[in-house]
Amino acid sequence: MTGRIEGRKVAILAADGFEEAELFEPLRALREAGAEVEIVSLERGSIEANHHRERGSSIRVDRTLEEARAEDYDALVIPGGCSAPTSCAPCAQPSTSPAPS
Repeated sequence: MTGRIEGRKVAILAADGFEEAELFEPLRALREAGAEVEIVSLERGSIEANHHRERGSSIRVDRTLEEARAEDYDALVIPGGCSAPTSCAPCAQPSTSPAPS
């Protein structure tokens, strides 16, 4: 990658159970390319990866989902894993109201 994303702000939305390489590899590449990257999750503290279905590395959370604002970021990365995408899904769903009858 070249410096095309230098100065851009990227959120990585993850929760416990993310696949280790799917967060740490993009994180490394984005930072090397000059992006400012924040880890966003459901709660403060740290989240833990899976590494081929085994316990993996942990990473510190920079902001909670409640604190993060979409307009503060230029891009979003959502790493996969056994349970990570489904852990964040209920919080990220827009509220819906019943259709009028």
